[in-house]
Order: sequence, then structure tokens, then C-alpha cells
Amino acid sequence: MPYIIKEKTLAILPFNKGSIIYEYYSEPIKSNDCPYQIININCYLNNSSLEGRQKASSYLIGTIYKPPIVLDETKNIIIIPTHSANNKACCWVVLNNILNYHSKNNNKTIIEFKNNQKLEININYQKFDKQVLRATRLESALRGRNHKKYL
Repeated sequence: MPYIIKEKTLAILPFNKGSIIYEYYSEPIKSNDCPYQIININCYLNNSSLEGRQKASSYLIGTIYKPPIVLDETKNIIIIPTHSANNKACCWVVLNNILNYHSKNNNKTIIEFKNNQKLEININYQKFDKQVLRATRLESALRGRNHKKYL
């Protein structure tokens, strides 16, 4: 059974040939599926593909490289890639669960989640900050799009 990403999923990180999944209320979960497989399966479960969702995000915010994706619009789940989706080092972080983040050194960022859990990831602060800003722009574009249909 594949892992289903939910509102309380914090992040999905590569681990050996599989993944470690961090959730709001539980201990980390190990999966034999790599992060790319988990994300792609969840896209399929939400009637699309990872490639389709990347294209949609690129269209909405004008970003081609490493676009954040809307995994589930009804639950407002937007996930941020730290690297190219095909890169085995790519971690995926759920935007709405981020409380804060800061630099540890040149190549690492510490993310603090809303449940006060902290996670160290291998991406420099400036790059992660750029990804969070892209995801926030995507969230804003979706809100604007949804607002227009009610006018």
C-alpha cells in the first residue's frame, strides 16, 4: 500500500533506496518507495501526474525549474521540492506545516514545523527560501483564481 500524503505530513526525505516520512503526530515512517514514487503515486490518486502538476504550477507562477506542486487543492497541500524531482537527493516539504526555517551552514537548512519538530535538510538557506517563496506565490495564484470565479 503506498503512503498517502495528508495535511499532517511534514516532509518526505530520501533514505537508502526508500524514504523517511515525517508526520505531525508520529515517529518517522520508513517506506521502500523513493520520494519520487510517493509523490507520483499521490498525484495519480489525485487525478494527475507529477509532470502534469509541474506544468500546471509552471503555468500559474512562471517557474520552470523545481516548481512546487499542488498535491491536493481541496486540502490545500502544496509540496516543495529541494532539488529537481528526478534527483535522488530531492526532499519534499509540505508548505502549510512550516513554521520557520534558518541556515545551519552554507549547505544545510533547519526547518521548524508547527509541531515544534525540527528537521535538517541538505539545501542552502537561499535556495530553500526561494522554493518557499515560489510555493507561496503558487498558493496566492490559486486563491486569486478561486476568488475570480465568485465575482
